[in-house]
Amino acid sequence: MSNVKGAAITARLRFVQERYGGGALRRVLDALPRDEREVLERRVLPQEWVSYELFVDLSVAIDRACGAGDLKLCFELGKFSAHVNLPSIYKLFYRLGSPMFMFNKTSRLWRIHYDSGLLIPEEDGPNGVRLRIEDFEKPHRAHCLSVLGWAAGSIELSGGTIHRAVEDRCRTKGDRSCELALRWR
Repeated sequence: MSNVKGAAITARLRFVQERYGGGALRRVLDALPRDEREVLERRVLPQEWVSYELFVDLSVAIDRACGAGDLKLCFELGKFSAHVNLPSIYKLFYRLGSPMFMFNKTSRLWRIHYDSGLLIPEEDGPNGVRLRIEDFEKPHRAHCLSVLGWAAGSIELSGGTIHRAVEDRCRTKGDRSCELALRWR
């Protein structure tokens, strides 16, 4: 079973609290299985490992309670996570270079945040990147869309303006790998 760092969980809880309030957060927590709700209510630490299943279930519950139930809010969850987590941890990357410089560095740090898979960035023209998620144990669209949002937030933190951010391929749809494409100005 795969795991993610607690920072992804704490960012999601903060997103709901800040954007929708305590009532929405309570609805999200109540929608989760009891064991997962208990983990969240005891306070997850940003540096601890949390099950990937909890990450997905929380993302889906937030999308259902605060979004349209189509997983599109997962993009915003990922973007928010980039804006709250990355500046403190990786501010040097953002200060030193372009979005592509940052993707080359942070892709090497994927294993700090996930214990499964790889993130492989490929430059796609002067202001574009394709991110391929490979060998991830159990893909889920909520995760892919969150990574897409995280990448968009990362570009914004590097000074770019998102022109296009799409999920081109996904293993949940039968593709060989999950591929995300982003362009910026």
